[in-house]
Amino acid sequence: MFEKVRNFFEGLIPFYDSLGNSSKDYVLTVAAFLVILLCLKLIQKSVIGRLKQLAKRTKTDFDDVLVDILKGLKPPFYFIVSLYFSLRFLSLSGTLNKIIDAVFLVVVVYEIIQALKKLVKYLAFKALAKGDNDTQAISTVKTLNVFIQIILWSVGLLLILSNLGVNITSLIAGLGIGGIAIAFALQNILGDVFSSFAILIDKPFQVGDFIKIGDDMGVVEKIGIKTSRLRTLNGQLLVVSNQELTSTRVENFQQMKKRRGLFTLGVIYETEVDKLRAIPSIIKEIVNAQEKTDFDRCNFITFGDFSLNFETSFYVETDSYNDFLDTFERINLEIFSAFKEKGIEFAYPTHLEYQKKAE
Repeated sequence: MFEKVRNFFEGLIPFYDSLGNSSKDYVLTVAAFLVILLCLKLIQKSVIGRLKQLAKRTKTDFDDVLVDILKGLKPPFYFIVSLYFSLRFLSLSGTLNKIIDAVFLVVVVYEIIQALKKLVKYLAFKALAKGDNDTQAISTVKTLNVFIQIILWSVGLLLILSNLGVNITSLIAGLGIGGIAIAFALQNILGDVFSSFAILIDKPFQVGDFIKIGDDMGVVEKIGIKTSRLRTLNGQLLVVSNQELTSTRVENFQQMKKRRGLFTLGVIYETEVDKLRAIPSIIKEIVNAQEKTDFDRCNFITFGDFSLNFETSFYVETDSYNDFLDTFERINLEIFSAFKEKGIEFAYPTHLEYQKKAE
C-alpha cells in the first residue's frame, strides 16, 4: 500500500533533492502529520467520553475538572503538536529548528499553565468554600487566581527563555532584587493581603460570626483582601485591617457550643433563715425548667452593705447570643415571680437612721 502511494507521488513530483530533503521525506512528513493529528483527536474524544461516563457514577466533581481541561485543548494545539513531530522526518536548518522548537515550547507551556490554573482554582475553592454558592470564597479565589497566574506565567517565561539558550541567572537575580524593593515598599499592603489568605484558610472566624476584637464587638459582614468589615451592636460599620486581625486576640462567640450565665442577686437582711436556705433550690428548679439549660451552682457568697448576696451560674446550650439572652430573661422573670410568691424581698440601697431617745 505504501509503495503505491509513493509511486503516485513520485509520478507527480520528480524524485529530487530539495533543500536537503527528497519528495519521499515530504510524503512521510505529510502522512505522519495526518496520522498524529488523527490519533490525538481520537485519544481526546475517547478520554473525554470515558471521563463523562465515570462522572455519572461518582460523587466527586474532580473528573469534571479533568474533562474541562481536556476540552480546553483546541484544534490549534493538536495542529502544532502534529506539525512538530512530523517535521522530524525533514532535515531542516539549525535556525529553523530553533524556531520550531520555540513555537512548540510556547504552545505547550501555555496549555500547561491553562490546565494548572483550572486545577489550582478548583482545589482552592474546595479548600475555602462552605458550599457551591459561597460568594466570599468565590471572590477570594478570583483574587488568589491573579497571584497564581503571575507565578505560573513567570515560571513559564523563565522556562521558555532557559530552553531558548538565554542565561536567566542574571535575570532571576535582577527580579529578586526588584522583588525585594517592591516588597519593602508594599509591605503593609502585602501583609494585609497575606493575612486575608490566612484568615480564609485557617478560618478563625467566618462571615456571620459574632466576634470581639479588643474593646470592639460585632458581626463579620465581609472578609476583604486588605480589610474586613464588622457591624457593631450599635449599628456602626467597623473596618479593621486583616493584619490587625491576625496579630491580635480575637474572641469568636459564634463557635461557642454553650454560653455561661452568671448573675448575683441580693435579698434583705430581714429575710428568714429558712427562706435563705430555700433560695438555691428555688433558682435551681427555675433554671432546670428552661430548655437547653444546665444548672451549675447557686451559693450564698457575701454579706453586702445592704444585702445578702447569692451568686448563680448556669449554661445554655446554644451558639446564638439572642437565644441566650431570651433564656436569661425568662429565668429572671421566673425568679422575680417566685420570690414575690414566697415573700422573699430583693435588696436595694437603703439608709436607716437611728435616733437616740432623750432621757
